[in-house]
Amino acid sequence: MGTHERWTRLLEILGDRGRIEVGEAAELLGVSAATVRRDMEELARQQMLTRTRGGAVLSGVAYDLPLRYKTARQADEKHRIAKAAAGLVPPGAVVGLNGGTTTSEVARELATRADLADHLGGTALTVVTNAINIANELAVRPYVKTVVTGGVARPNSYELTGPLATMVLQGLSLDYAILGVNAVDPGFGAATHDEGEASANRAMAERAEKVIVVADSTKLGRRAFAQVCTVAEIAVLVTDRDAPDELVEQLAGQGVDVFCV
Repeated sequence: MGTHERWTRLLEILGDRGRIEVGEAAELLGVSAATVRRDMEELARQQMLTRTRGGAVLSGVAYDLPLRYKTARQADEKHRIAKAAAGLVPPGAVVGLNGGTTTSEVARELATRADLADHLGGTALTVVTNAINIANELAVRPYVKTVVTGGVARPNSYELTGPLATMVLQGLSLDYAILGVNAVDPGFGAATHDEGEASANRAMAERAEKVIVVADSTKLGRRAFAQVCTVAEIAVLVTDRDAPDELVEQLAGQGVDVFCV
């Protein structure tokens, strides 16, 4: 287990329990107590947790981990999901991408597609994004027209949110919106932890002809604080093969094309 993967797991455990002792964490992570202490000290320095005598307690930001700590979670599944979602986009399309680990993978898959890279002259794809890390990766691709919304950057997700972001999105027309979310529930729909992110993502979904949600199986059947869109507004859900059959059937029954890859 790499350092960032170990930190992610430690923060996830804290998110579930609220507090943990060094010895308990060492056993769960399969590492020495000394390693756990060093990890806790570093995460405390980054204000991701609060050290206590013999352990650590949850910090206020641990429920919504920064993007850099999410990259190791479900990595193989996210790569397959991203590849499948990127394959649904034809050359010449206008695509909206919000922030997140899975959508960042989608952006990389789009950026390296041979049929787009070999496009002779002009723009092979237009990507509208409110994620500054995605814009940074795509801006160097001459065949991709990259449009960035305004807004205030959230350090957890690198997303631009607020009135500037929604104002720009409301003036655009998208063929596809590919959205990463924190939760997909058959009743509540797609949702995220932060209401600012949800507002910008909702504006993107409303401007799209087709909404594609990318979410690994750990996010299915869950609810999060702020709704992005209803199930009726989701055309396609791309998830992994561990998605519960019952949930897949419920979503498909409401008109969602579900791809388990």
